[in-house]
Amino acid sequence: MVRKGVLLLNMGGPDSLEAVKPFLFNLFKDPYIANVGILQIPFAWLMATLRSKKVKKNYKKIGSKSPLKDITFQQAKNLEKILGSEYSVKVGMNYWHPLIEEALSEFEKEGINYLIAISLYPQFCHATSASIIEKFKKLASGKFQYKIISSWFDNPYYIDAWIENIENTIKKNGEGFLLFSAHGIPLSLHQKGDPYVNQIEETVKAIVKKMNLKEWAISYQSRTGPVKWVEPSTEDKIDELSKRGFRKVLIVPISFVSDHIETLFEIDILYKTIANYKGIELIRVPSLNTSHKFIEALKYLVSS
Repeated sequence: MVRKGVLLLNMGGPDSLEAVKPFLFNLFKDPYIANVGILQIPFAWLMATLRSKKVKKNYKKIGSKSPLKDITFQQAKNLEKILGSEYSVKVGMNYWHPLIEEALSEFEKEGINYLIAISLYPQFCHATSASIIEKFKKLASGKFQYKIISSWFDNPYYIDAWIENIENTIKKNGEGFLLFSAHGIPLSLHQKGDPYVNQIEETVKAIVKKMNLKEWAISYQSRTGPVKWVEPSTEDKIDELSKRGFRKVLIVPISFVSDHIETLFEIDILYKTIANYKGIELIRVPSLNTSHKFIEALKYLVSS
């Protein structure tokens, strides 16, 4: 039987405190994140050195590592199970192990020469999606035939997976204002025509329409550095909702398919503390992680 390979592409995350600094170095070494030309390597070293101490402190609060690798491996395992023996599913990360080249080496050993590469960023962004896709192309070209799925913000199974998590959260905790929080991007990137913000809006509109929601909003988190980012920020939106008298907010990490530091620290610790201080009970809708409907969404992408 000729088997096909499915490669789940994601950014990766440090799997120990010792991995934080080299992970940050790999991140800032990527010109798609910040392009500083011939100074890229010294820039990456400087940023990793300056940020590693603070970032380590944050990781210590969520178990001293990112759960992203473990979750993505389980997603791959579950997807392989429902796809059947015709497929081999592996994980390739951009900035930490298992790296894309390591996954491709495993496919070669299995004698697989056709791959379906799925970016686990549902909404396309040049700073993330383009980076990981171009790296995959560079490593796979000449060795494999392949198909790349780079954006799937309107996948009906993906939409349904979020709706299921939202509805389960409402059943457990009661009604609240729904705040869809996405990872932010620099405003300049959006103004250059990057599709990310528009695709975030389309994802949310699909959920809102299907659920017939009346009160909701979109905000953006994880801003860093001195440049302007798309607005409103999640922190500012929490402040606004407090002033408008809302006392319960259900926050949906809409651009994240797996738990990692942005959900477990930024939302669950930082934003919840801010919201509590302002008189708001902030409840996070669980990430998609390994939910059955999300795995079905991945199966749909492979089969379509």
